[in-house]
Amino acid sequence: MAEPGVDKKKKRVVVIGGGVAGSLLCKTLQKHRHFDFTLIDSKEYFEVTWARLRSMVEPSFAKRSVINHHEYLQGHMGSKCVTKPEKLREYEADNEKIKSSESILIIGGGPTGVELAAEIAVDFPTKKVKLVHKGSRLLEFIDEKGSKKVLDWLTLKKVEVILGQSVDLTSSSDDGTYKTSEGETIMADCYFKCTSDPIGSSWLKETSLKDSLNDSGRLMVDANFRVKGFDNIFAIGDITDVAELKQGYLAQKHALVVAKNLELLINGSDGGNMVKYTPGSPTAIVSLGRREALLQVWCVTSIGRVPGMLKSKDLFVGKTRKQLGLKP
Repeated sequence: MAEPGVDKKKKRVVVIGGGVAGSLLCKTLQKHRHFDFTLIDSKEYFEVTWARLRSMVEPSFAKRSVINHHEYLQGHMGSKCVTKPEKLREYEADNEKIKSSESILIIGGGPTGVELAAEIAVDFPTKKVKLVHKGSRLLEFIDEKGSKKVLDWLTLKKVEVILGQSVDLTSSSDDGTYKTSEGETIMADCYFKCTSDPIGSSWLKETSLKDSLNDSGRLMVDANFRVKGFDNIFAIGDITDVAELKQGYLAQKHALVVAKNLELLINGSDGGNMVKYTPGSPTAIVSLGRREALLQVWCVTSIGRVPGMLKSKDLFVGKTRKQLGLKP
């Protein structure tokens, strides 16, 4: 049965996931009269994910970075689960936890842990912040020089960094005592777990795409982002096996490439002239509070207010909203 309001002459595109890549893909498809799309997402909103940590210290920031899908789309959206008000309340709870604690434990020294430690150190300089990371250095995806600069910056902000250890959360007690893998005792009023979660692709093992997953759980794609073994299924964003850092602005580039390729196919292309994606250069910007950041491009590393001007004030939220046709 045809879905009410759907033009039978249009080609149907189903987008699963309304994250950084999926939201921009839908917005771009909306501009083309040949497409009718359905967005399926587990939440009613898109979130600028790299702004999450600012929202924890400033909950009102999330009012701009958490965007209902219906604010920028006029299409067909699947069932929703998590609502925008629920997400905003989550940030308010995190903020209250930070404000009510004198000592805070952060577990994980990747970009999430480092940026959260920096946000708290800048906005709440009297808090005692400890960061525990199981690796031998922070931010292992950048070079050692950059890692050392970030460590020095955090130390200057009185953040205590413990490397080469993990935290056993099962050993925590009601009085805020935590044990590390080396038996060290840490006292903290609250903690935030900032370690990486597994790729959310396990459900694909029960689908026709199971043979298109690599050993890391990522979908294997060609240069056009078509999933291995399929001509009409594309994958974009973190779930792909593209050899590059998994960053939001690169996922947005994925979306624009696929939008162009879908348009070519709808116009009768046999696929031979589809746009090919070139993996992004190894560029990283790690925000350090509201004014400073670490920037690494190839082998050049810079830290301080100059790179901070690129990201840290607004965290690209205004730019992302503008891409979706919204006021910055």
